Amino acid sequence: MKKIAKLSLVAAIAVAGLTTANAQPLEEAIKNVDVSGSVVYRYNDYGNDKSTAANTDVANNNYKVGLNLSSKVNEDVKFNSRILVSGVDGGWASLNAQSEGDVNPSLTLSNVYFGYTGIQNTTVNVGKQGLTTPWTVATQIDGNEQNGTGILALSTVGPVTLAGAFFNQTNLNAYHASSGNSSASNTGTSYPSILKLDGSENIGTVGAIVAAGPVTLDAWYIDLSDKFSSYTVGAKSDLDLSSVKLGVDARWASLEVDQKLNNANGDKNTMAKLALTAKAGIVNGKIAYAKTGKDGGLTALDNDANTTLLGWSLTSNGKTDADYWQAVAGVDILSNLNLSANYGNVKYVSATTSSTDMEEEEIYAQLLYKMSKNLTTYIRYGTYTKETSAVGVPTVDNNDDVRGRLQVAYTF
Repeated sequence: MKKIAKLSLVAAIAVAGLTTANAQPLEEAIKNVDVSGSVVYRYNDYGNDKSTAANTDVANNNYKVGLNLSSKVNEDVKFNSRILVSGVDGGWASLNAQSEGDVNPSLTLSNVYFGYTGIQNTTVNVGKQGLTTPWTVATQIDGNEQNGTGILALSTVGPVTLAGAFFNQTNLNAYHASSGNSSASNTGTSYPSILKLDGSENIGTVGAIVAAGPVTLDAWYIDLSDKFSSYTVGAKSDLDLSSVKLGVDARWASLEVDQKLNNANGDKNTMAKLALTAKAGIVNGKIAYAKTGKDGGLTALDNDANTTLLGWSLTSNGKTDADYWQAVAGVDILSNLNLSANYGNVKYVSATTSSTDMEEEEIYAQLLYKMSKNLTTYIRYGTYTKETSAVGVPTVDNNDDVRGRLQVAYTF
């Protein structure tokens, strides 16, 4: 019965697509179709005692539905698609609960591509697909996604996986929201104007991933035509030491904006980060630190990407000369119920040529409940502050917020 329910939408799509030329019994049309997906609801309530015209109280309902369909064409080819009920950027369909009525979000087709596996240990994807790079987020259940049309090839030789991709069109445009997963704020921000992205730029990327015992190493290079080039190297490891599980994640990224974009000095944006996690019995914790360069800290095209560090409302991405600390301490109240205290602080300068200092800080509690393997709920409540200071000028409190969030995520 459950499988029939999952296939009901697939069946509807299949029926709509049938013609007299390819008509066939419905059970034959869908028997090789694999279905997976997610449904996520999020409610945000942000109150700001230091409200300005550009930063007022926010209360919104957010929805995102993703449906993945894949079908075996023959022994070597599989067809893949991803259908979203979401915002225009593949992220949240957000409805302002204070000033808008309820409306129906739009339906979009974000992925349509063929995967070829006829070469041993190699996969080649051709068509409209997610941008699988450290600078972007190809798919996620609760935030925006980057996708484009092109070709991606992955080939594994022993412990080494080589990757190469080229896209001639993407959804990377100047007003593409760049923040928002389970950790991000829901505001969304446009890319820095210096990039002047419109989505028509060619993207080329190459990478190598090496599994060396308990450590996974990777190195990538990307070029966005006439916009920027960037490279990143990273290392990740999970260690099980007796009753303690440890995790280490380290990364370096450097991004150079093309001088044609009024960046006459050819300044390089850089970011280094280190995150340590630990779990012992019912207790878990995390400490993370990110440092950006004095010439800029723009190192990712999405705040959820691997080449930056993200909290709830804080990120190191796009911040110059930043020092960003995160700390988390949690305890399992029950096997499926975790309570954590979370702290984040980032200090940076407002621009490369500015002497104005900025500081943002967040403190919040989170209660995470995993009712089942495919149904997760969390509640957050805490504070967020932002202030501006400069020599000889009184400190300005830009934000003094009390923030809350409820999220429910179902996957299938």
